[in-house]
Parts: sequence; structure tokens; C-alpha cells
Amino acid sequence: MAKENEIKRKEKGSLTKAFTSDLKNRQSVRATFRLTKGCIEAISIVANQMGIKQKSLFDHMADDIENLKSIAREIKQMKTKKQSRIQKTFVISRKSLASLDEISNMFNAPIDRLVEHSIQRLLPIIKKERTKHEIRKEFLIKIKKHFQQGEKMLNDVRKQLGNDDQIINKFAMLMSRYEAIKENLESFIDRSKDIETFDIDNMNP
Repeated sequence: MAKENEIKRKEKGSLTKAFTSDLKNRQSVRATFRLTKGCIEAISIVANQMGIKQKSLFDHMADDIENLKSIAREIKQMKTKKQSRIQKTFVISRKSLASLDEISNMFNAPIDRLVEHSIQRLLPIIKKERTKHEIRKEFLIKIKKHFQQGEKMLNDVRKQLGNDDQIINKFAMLMSRYEAIKENLESFIDRSKDIETFDIDNMNP
């Protein structure tokens, strides 16, 4: 019995240590990189279009160790282009920063360029989202027109049935929800405007 309790105590202690270690790895830290303007813009655009925090984007990049190694090998064979770079501080997880540091040291590849080339591989996402952005804009025009028609219909029926009619109340609730969806789409499109002027050529590290 004592031996069984000892085993359970060790298992519990091991789980606690693993949990504590995982929490520490997830802790946010500030990391400063020197990146091209295009790279900084791309980070913002991809995070916004995917509906995630920039920290999560860095986590996604850093979790793919094999991809980072592949990028680091490519960097070693490339000549560094003289480009204006901006010092930018990001909030990322301790684990992600450790992974970037490890691969950077392992292959003697500058961590800034490791980040830049990792983001460059996300360009297909930006191209795809740019196309979807234009479709959303066209869709919004149709929604606005349809919404105006719905409001006109509501006002016409209201004049005939009065404000207290139960059909009017349900119709008004429907239009209110419709308006909320329209406003959410307008807000998202407005937040995505940077994708319209994003210059992919500025991404070349």
C-alpha cells in the first residue's frame, strides 16, 4: 500500500512539473526583431485575416521545427540584400522565442532573417485573402442594397399594420440581426484595407 501511494505521489509530482513547465513555455515575453516594412505589414495582415493574435502566428511558425530548419539552410546559401529594416517588438511565447533562438544558433542563421523568410512563406495566404477581400466588398454592396429594401418593406408594412402588430415585431427583430451582420462585415472589411495596398515585392528579405 505504501509503495502504491509512493508511485501515485511521484506520478502526481511528475504531472505537476510538466504542467508548470508547459505554463512557463506559454508565458508571453517581448522579442525585438529588425524586419523589413513588408514583413511587419504581412504579420499584421495574416493575423487579422485569420482572426488570431500575432503571438499565435509566431507560435504556429515556431512549432514547425522542420520548416524552420529548412528555412535556416536556405538562408545560409543566400546573400543578404541591403534593405531598410525597422526595429519592431512583438509579444510572443517563451517557447516560440526559444525555438527561434535554437534554430538560429544551430544553423548560424540570423534570427531576424529566419522570421522574415518564415513570414514570406505565408504570402500565398495573403494572395488568397486579397481575392476574398474583393469578393467580400462586392458582397457587402449587395447586402446593403438588400438591407435597404428590407427596411423599406418593414416601413411599408408598419404603416398598414401598426407598430404593435406581432408580425412587425418579428420582422423588426430580423432586420436588427441583419443589420448587426452587415455592420460586422463592414468592420472586418475596414480592418482589412491594408491588404489592398500591400506590396508583395517589399517582402523580399
